[in-house]
Amino acid sequence: GQRRPSTLYPWHRAPAPGRVRRAWVIPPISVSENHKRLPYPLVQIKSDKQPLGSVIYSIQGPGVDEEPQGVFSIDKFTGKVFLNAMLDREKTDRFRLRAFALDLGGATLEEPTDLEIVVVDQNDNRPVFRQEAFSGRVLEGAVPGTYVTRAEATDADDPETDNAALRYSILEQDGPQLFSIDEHTGDIRTVQVGLDREVVAVYNLTLQVADMSGDGLTATASAIITLEDVNDNAPGFTRDEFFMEATEAVSGVDVGRLQVEDRDLPGSPNWAARFTILEGDPKGQFAIRTDPKTNEGVLSVVKPLDYESCEQYNLRVAVQNEAPLQAAAPRAERGQARVSVRVQDVNEAPVFQENPLRTSLPEGVPPGTPVATFSAQDPDTQRLQRLSYSKDYDPDDWLRVDRATGQIQTQRVLSPASPFLKDGWYRAIILAYDDASPPSTATGTLSIEILEVNDHAPELSPPSGSVCSKPDQGSGLLLGATDADLPPHGAPFHFQLSPRVPELTRNWSVSQVNVSHARLRLRHQVREGLHRLSLLLRDSGQPPQQREQPLNVTVCRCGPDGACLPGAAARRAGGVGVSLGALVIVLASIILLLLLALPVALVTRSRRQSGDKGFLHGLQDDLRDNILNYDEQGGGEEDQDAYDINQLRHPTELAVLCSPLGRPPLRRDAPFGRVRPQPPRMLPTSPADIADFINDGLEVADSDPSVPPYDTALIYDYEGDGSVAGTLSSILSSLGDEDQDYSCLRDWGPRFARLADLYGPP
Repeated sequence: GQRRPSTLYPWHRAPAPGRVRRAWVIPPISVSENHKRLPYPLVQIKSDKQPLGSVIYSIQGPGVDEEPQGVFSIDKFTGKVFLNAMLDREKTDRFRLRAFALDLGGATLEEPTDLEIVVVDQNDNRPVFRQEAFSGRVLEGAVPGTYVTRAEATDADDPETDNAALRYSILEQDGPQLFSIDEHTGDIRTVQVGLDREVVAVYNLTLQVADMSGDGLTATASAIITLEDVNDNAPGFTRDEFFMEATEAVSGVDVGRLQVEDRDLPGSPNWAARFTILEGDPKGQFAIRTDPKTNEGVLSVVKPLDYESCEQYNLRVAVQNEAPLQAAAPRAERGQARVSVRVQDVNEAPVFQENPLRTSLPEGVPPGTPVATFSAQDPDTQRLQRLSYSKDYDPDDWLRVDRATGQIQTQRVLSPASPFLKDGWYRAIILAYDDASPPSTATGTLSIEILEVNDHAPELSPPSGSVCSKPDQGSGLLLGATDADLPPHGAPFHFQLSPRVPELTRNWSVSQVNVSHARLRLRHQVREGLHRLSLLLRDSGQPPQQREQPLNVTVCRCGPDGACLPGAAARRAGGVGVSLGALVIVLASIILLLLLALPVALVTRSRRQSGDKGFLHGLQDDLRDNILNYDEQGGGEEDQDAYDINQLRHPTELAVLCSPLGRPPLRRDAPFGRVRPQPPRMLPTSPADIADFINDGLEVADSDPSVPPYDTALIYDYEGDGSVAGTLSSILSSLGDEDQDYSCLRDWGPRFARLADLYGPP
């Protein structure tokens, strides 16, 4: 009962005289998809080289031994090819196989040949919309033919056949036929006028697509078309006139609301209202803002109202949208309205005529000085009320306020150093209140500038200095001045030699350097030493203050650089030295101070105990070996040449024995091994030179190698009073030797017992 397949001879070559034979070209074998009668014979192939039964046939390729396997098979003895499974063109639209012919021994009889099987399409797939619902937007009032959106569908069948030829249509739409769809492209457009969002805001369309050019399988989807709003409706007030009340003397408060209506889309600029006050508010005391939720106009007071000036306000108000109205849209019947606002009278606070009030006073004014009259007015002119004044803030308690008039006076002297002065200003707060119940109070600020008074004369700085004795040397003495007053009562300062001493101008001159300094110079060479001048200083205040002040100027010898030479160096440079007599006096004073301690102690001891005069000579051990002064500035214990204690025992005898015949011996511990002879020096003639004279003398004595050690007695630091132990200095302790108790030395050993016997009581 099976269909007999057609027989093909793919390897047959037709004879052609004079030409090479070719193999046949096998046409594609067509088979319909979804074929249910299986197995289904497709074709039979044969080879003419062997008789039937002597050839073995086979096929290879997709659908046989490659995926999908088992779709095709071949009878190896007859060469019949069978379809064993249903085909789906949408998965595989053709199969390319290879056919083989072998003899019974497996030898190749024919070359492999191609066998192509084509799957024929059937309309087994419905068209499918790309989405279940399509959306589009179009402005209300759009003209016919306005594009809205596009519906798209697909079909899995062969696009080259009618199985995939799609056609679109609208099955259903709300209301009149306002939209159409292109059956080939799926474009949806408007077809009529009259789209009004305020009537119908959204349209729902039912779409259909069919294959076979509209006669085959179908599918449906929906299209949602939203109309976009345009400002085709003007806003209007709900009433022609509104009545409200407002309290005087307040601002920033809402008075009432103005209701409007608009059919356009709520929340859009086509719906949002904007209000304008056309008349009735010349001072701009009212304002209208829009409530974004309700679209109402909120009337508020932005400047305080005054019942005494105007008891009622009649406003004319207009409303319009934020977006411009369409030209063809009709105008609203109530685009304007009247608003009546009645003002309520209240007790208003007094008002200062000038607030803050600024005035000025000179510093140091006495108590009772008038400052200002800080008066206020009561706005309630229709009420008879009395005002009173008081202080609210007066940090330094400086002011007194008249309760009835508001006159302000000082009640004590304000110090310029008061911490409540800020940049020269004093701030106080004054209150004014009426006698209503409850009373209303006003606050006023009083700012007082404390004016600087020129009550201080400038002072010279510095009051002393030095200049070179030769006018052509040095830069002179730079003089400065300070003033306790603040500008403009200070600099510039005027420097002048005292007019009371006209002879000063013969030797001295003063030249201005800047606003605060001047320079003093010599006109002629004068003697060296201290000169007392008198200068007159004047400031620039009004009126100016001046003071005559002394100036001590030391005229000194200067070096090549124009600077005063210090101390002895200046005198040596001038050829002046210390005289021999002065040097002897200085050296003798130093020696006397150094050697005074021990002789005094010995004399005192000899008076008390005459039998012990030679006790010191009979000591077996030298005291120098028993008491060591490690704080000395000499060579220490091993220094046997720095000084000899015999000088302290018998300075007179030692001076005679050791007096040199020639050059005096040199001290090895002196800072200089040799000192150049000093030229004679003039004795000081002024107190300023006494200190230099003493210092120079000490320097010469310390540098002289022929005198006792320069560091015999030193005070290293002051450590206070009250020490239990006495001083170790023989110079200082010898002055009060008789008051000392040396009995405690016996407890220190044999060596110290000798000292106790020497200095202790008999």
